[in-house]
Amino acid sequence: MSKEQIQHILEDVEAGRLSSKDALLKLKLEPFEDIGFAKVDNHRALRQGIGEVIYGASKTPEQISKIVDVMLQNGQKMILITRLSAEAAAAVMEHQPMSFYKSCGIGIIGEIPVPDGQGTIVIATGGTSDVPVAEEAALTAEALGNKVIRLYDVGVAGLHRLMSHKDEIMSARVVIAIAGMEGALASVIGGLVDCPVIGVPTSVGYGASFGGLSALLSMLNSCASGVSVVNIDNGFGAGYLASMINHMEGK
Repeated sequence: MSKEQIQHILEDVEAGRLSSKDALLKLKLEPFEDIGFAKVDNHRALRQGIGEVIYGASKTPEQISKIVDVMLQNGQKMILITRLSAEAAAAVMEHQPMSFYKSCGIGIIGEIPVPDGQGTIVIATGGTSDVPVAEEAALTAEALGNKVIRLYDVGVAGLHRLMSHKDEIMSARVVIAIAGMEGALASVIGGLVDCPVIGVPTSVGYGASFGGLSALLSMLNSCASGVSVVNIDNGFGAGYLASMINHMEGK
């Protein structure tokens, strides 16, 4: 939607020809810009509160750069790119300044905003091998305006490590529990806190872990109340959901 179209809508509201409710609906129904290989959702922030995120896997650097251009032209100030390879990131950075976090494949164009969430998101991992998924979650949450505390390598094989951080865990607004193997960390944390826990199973583990399926099923069958689960290795999904919870009023 052009500035002129938006101006006409605002003038109609001002003149009483259009209600503010109907004006908002008109804005929401202008969904995308068709650039051939993609339809860029320029009004996602209006509908959902968070702008469109670029999934970098399987896209060429040229495609990513074009999508970025359209987003910037339409006023999106911060752009998050997930699952971005180092090679694609290097090519994109020739076209547009970007912070790239190689360990988790996250690219961020623009400034990470000052946290404006209601509280703190705690991200805990069972082991160091889970950190790449955790960093995807942490950077996603930070890019969406949240304060994040990282508690890495605090799994159930040494429960005292987790309990040494009980103050941070019990004061969190949301906890993201990330673990492979048997995925027990989500249940343990779920039994300690009064806030939502988001379980992220990872593909870390030996053969019988079935690439994270064992951890997924364990988390889905958690006996602790208040535990929800995202897909295997889906740090982005967990960080996004945690941000939505953390930006809801009241607790």
